[in-house]
Amino acid sequence: MMHNSTSIETFLVPDKRVHLAGIGGVSMCPLAEVLQGMGLHVQGSDMNDSATVEHLRSLGIPVAVGHNAENLGECDLVIRSAAIHDNNPEIAGAIARHIPVYERAQAWGAIMRRYPNALCVSGTHGKTTTSSMCAHIFMAAEKDPTVMIGGTLPLFHSGYHVGHGDTIILESCEYCNSFLCFFPTVAVILNVEADHLDFFKDLDDIKHSFRQFAELVPPTGHVIACADNAGAMDAVANLSRPVFTYGLDRDADCTAAILKDTEGTPSFNIVIHGETYAHVRLHVYGRHNVLNALAAASAAYVLGVPGEAVERGLDAFSGASRRFEHKGTYHGAEIYDDYAHHPDELHALLTTAKALGYQRLVVAFQPHTYTRTAKLFDRFVEELKLADLAVVAEIYAAREQNTLGISSADLCARIPGAIYCPTLEKVSEQLRQIAQPGDLILTVGAGDIYRVGEKLLKEV
Repeated sequence: MMHNSTSIETFLVPDKRVHLAGIGGVSMCPLAEVLQGMGLHVQGSDMNDSATVEHLRSLGIPVAVGHNAENLGECDLVIRSAAIHDNNPEIAGAIARHIPVYERAQAWGAIMRRYPNALCVSGTHGKTTTSSMCAHIFMAAEKDPTVMIGGTLPLFHSGYHVGHGDTIILESCEYCNSFLCFFPTVAVILNVEADHLDFFKDLDDIKHSFRQFAELVPPTGHVIACADNAGAMDAVANLSRPVFTYGLDRDADCTAAILKDTEGTPSFNIVIHGETYAHVRLHVYGRHNVLNALAAASAAYVLGVPGEAVERGLDAFSGASRRFEHKGTYHGAEIYDDYAHHPDELHALLTTAKALGYQRLVVAFQPHTYTRTAKLFDRFVEELKLADLAVVAEIYAAREQNTLGISSADLCARIPGAIYCPTLEKVSEQLRQIAQPGDLILTVGAGDIYRVGEKLLKEV
């Protein structure tokens, strides 16, 4: 990775030409639009054509398919995602021509410095949902925040919103220490678990990264952490400032009272320092979403948002895309899709799904990256055993090469009745044969497994 002596803020001014390598990514696409809105000339490249790429082109942003040094043209700077390394031809080309190269996170960090309130939501999982809940709350409070999340939010019909208020809300990822480029005034830490072990050495290394993130908050800001999560509490232990906590199982500044199931979804009072702050009913399932709501409410509270806006914002929230998203009905089976790609996420998803009363839970799972699958192999096996039937697609490589010689077939060998599918077409074939009335079919993973459900529904 390059280190530039010139701050990226020098280049984020009108008429500069910026090239985004990997422009179709979930946080690169909104970055492209934000930079265009700031008056920069934006261009980019991506490995594949996609709906996102077509959308950017419709805005007048030229996008090349494939990475090639010639794509740089006469750009003044290059911004890349954390997954693109120095041996990428565009990065190598920029280095050879002395064009400065910056990380995506550095760009977002520079942008957030323009806002008095920078609400950064971090954690191994739950970031997209919690950031989306925050967006709903702050929109309900008429704060008109700028928002960047890692999924599509129906409220905005996209994964971002460029507002005119004094608050920016960003999903903040720990991978490659990206969030250490940010300037949070409110840092939310949802959970700290073992993940991204292709970059981090171990769980202690991950905790250290989250602690550094918390230490970025200025003395006038706020650090919020989940009291129920040991990793999060370890990360903020003995921090030289008070930490605002939330949780259900341990003493916390913010908690839920009178928690009950109301027509299948949770309703409860949000209690802060012993006083009722808001009464909410969620339209998303599961205990994990109660914790996500408490995290969002805690952020709203420390930034002075009234409880009534929390109530209205959460009442209007029905989930982000690919977060237990209902896709349709196929041969009497209900098809849902979810982004879960870590064992903790799988556990929360599958235990919630099993409690919904369907006759069978059929899970079509696509593991994400070889290193994650290998490092967390035994945990994936145990969680997938929760399904009545597991259909496992081959591992989605993402940024990796299979140097470990691992396959989804190895998982299936340890899961009774599991079906291994080397291609997504094979997954579709299996689900066609399996689907029956009373089934809940979940397509699960951070890759392209969602295409399976969409393909089946086109056949209806």
